[in-house]
Amino acid sequence: MQKLEHISYIITFIFLLFSHSKGSNPSSEQQFMKWVEFIGRLNHSVFKPAKIKLFQSYTLTVDKNPDAGDFTSIQDAIDSLPIVNLLPVIIRINAGVYQEKVNIPSMKEFITIQGEGADQTIIEWGDTAQTLGPKGQPLSTYGSATFAVNSPYFIAKNITFKNTTPVPESGAIGKQAVAFRISADNAAFWGCKFLGAQDTLYDQIGRHYYKNCYIEGSVDFIFGNGLSLFEDCHVHAIAGLTGAVTAQGRNNMLEDTGFSFVNCKVTGSGAIYLGRAWGLFSRVVFAYTYMDDIIIPKGWYNWGDPTREMTVFYGQYKCTGAGANFAGRVSWSKELTDEEAKPFLSLGFIDGSEWINI
Repeated sequence: MQKLEHISYIITFIFLLFSHSKGSNPSSEQQFMKWVEFIGRLNHSVFKPAKIKLFQSYTLTVDKNPDAGDFTSIQDAIDSLPIVNLLPVIIRINAGVYQEKVNIPSMKEFITIQGEGADQTIIEWGDTAQTLGPKGQPLSTYGSATFAVNSPYFIAKNITFKNTTPVPESGAIGKQAVAFRISADNAAFWGCKFLGAQDTLYDQIGRHYYKNCYIEGSVDFIFGNGLSLFEDCHVHAIAGLTGAVTAQGRNNMLEDTGFSFVNCKVTGSGAIYLGRAWGLFSRVVFAYTYMDDIIIPKGWYNWGDPTREMTVFYGQYKCTGAGANFAGRVSWSKELTDEEAKPFLSLGFIDGSEWINI
């Protein structure tokens, strides 16, 4: 039945695109809003049910002093785990600045890394998209990450992930510099910092939860096609001139992805868009969020493609601050009603009750 409903809305959407080219009318606007409401109700059918952890975890310790831990390198600790890891493991990373590039392979599940505080435990590296890799080819944005996670059931607590590349000049090519990339389902972050400039946090794919985190950057510094809830987070822009907080990459109307920011705050420098429509069906909601006066009144940018204005879902709900005034927003964003906002406000947005232990 749900597939038939999907097909019905696709047909309606095609009709709307055709009619939009000839001018809008009240009935087509009403149909479009029905479609928008439908998109907000999509079930997360593309994701598998969460696994239940049955085994007791064990702990490894990383310390820069070889006499104080099991490893002096975070990557060495990860490499010591079985190729297919089925037991929960906690990697405690003692205070220090760890200058290394870290990668967690896809089969090493159930890893938790825990620092001694985001200001005490820092992992940093300085690759960009144009940095040459081992084979002499540019790493690309994907490969530039200081810390990359490719396995599900990852948790990070009280730690900083940093890309040391400075803020690029406007229009610079190849300066995307990811601090953290998450490319798997069921990941949670508590009390972490993500520091970078362009493309700081690559929230690529999967369901993710960020709680009490600090995310800093300049252009598109929270981007990707994940289904992610940001709760009580501080988002801070360091753009010299203009920038954007988000670039959500949802590319078709049946993808169950999007970003929701609840009880957050947006501060910083420059003139900042809340989001740019990287994906044709980009979806972002800000709720109960304080916005500094750095927010460009229009709020959102269509990525230079006016057709995306009919397909994106950009919403705002009970936000405060000088940058939260909805009166100047683009006509294709929406000030949400209580009912429209409800699906985006809780852990239910990411099926969190299945896999998050608060």
